[in-house]
Amino acid sequence: MPSSSLASPLDVELRPDRPALLRVEPPDDAPKWAAEHRDALRAQVTEHGALLVRGLGLRDAGRTGAVFAGLAGELMTEREAFAPREAHGRGLYSSTPWPANQPMCMHHELSYPLQVPGLMLFACLTAPEQGGATALADAEEVLRALPSGLTERFEREGWILTRTYNDEIGASLTESFGTGDRTEIERYCRTNAIDCTWQPDGTLRTEQRRNAVVRHPVTGRRCWFNQIAFLNEWTLAPEVREYLVDVYGADGLPFNTRHGDGSPIPEDVVHTINATYEAHTRRDPWQPGDLLLVDNIRTAHSREAFSGDRQVLVGMGEPVRPAEDCPALEASER
Repeated sequence: MPSSSLASPLDVELRPDRPALLRVEPPDDAPKWAAEHRDALRAQVTEHGALLVRGLGLRDAGRTGAVFAGLAGELMTEREAFAPREAHGRGLYSSTPWPANQPMCMHHELSYPLQVPGLMLFACLTAPEQGGATALADAEEVLRALPSGLTERFEREGWILTRTYNDEIGASLTESFGTGDRTEIERYCRTNAIDCTWQPDGTLRTEQRRNAVVRHPVTGRRCWFNQIAFLNEWTLAPEVREYLVDVYGADGLPFNTRHGDGSPIPEDVVHTINATYEAHTRRDPWQPGDLLLVDNIRTAHSREAFSGDRQVLVGMGEPVRPAEDCPALEASER
């Protein structure tokens, strides 16, 4: 196996169609090992977009949280979540609940708040019997591979996320905003360039326009960074979409995405985006105790369908604000 070109004491394996891999002997003190190797590990993530560390033996929330803190410092509190998570400590969460028999397609975590996680940390405490990989795709490669007309429009106009909160599907107001108080929610929305409207039945509808292409804060290279396909109605299974439209109406879906000018995104555009992600996917089945570090701007991730028990803990760190010279973002903040 070739090793990374980056000068480093770490012997990283580079493998076709799989993330960069570092095998380690189980340390006596995993959090101490992680803190001591933080700079070298982060350098590898910057170079490759992600790094899978195998051998740390992460089997419980306490040790996992300490390792995450040693690598990323203070972990972020999730805001604007689209689905509820179980908290296992400060900034330490379960993976997003999603039916095991349905894949969760490629996306960048929380690409729609103004401040986004720069680093994602995943730890596999229990590996599934089959499937369930957290697969990866390089956002620079995806941007180059997508049709130029598609990317140029989204880069020029940005994309719009619409959400209609309800008590049945997705995160509640308190889970998403950290409060159920209307005044505080409205204040958060004003501060974070989100248009919000209270419906006659008391539910909240929000709309926010965001960048679809951003420059990486370290490399300066352009990345396809959004959740245009992931949160779009055409990514849903047909029977799920039909049910939601029947219950909530086409304009009242719990979440949906549109072009930056407000027009609908055609089904074929969503399928093209998802197919391009799949063509650039790297995957490695989880093994118990694995640690996966992901540059959230450079690298999209997904969760594949699985069988058996699967427990993966998630942390978000190194918050960044994507490049602020995008016309779409400037327009949404006016």
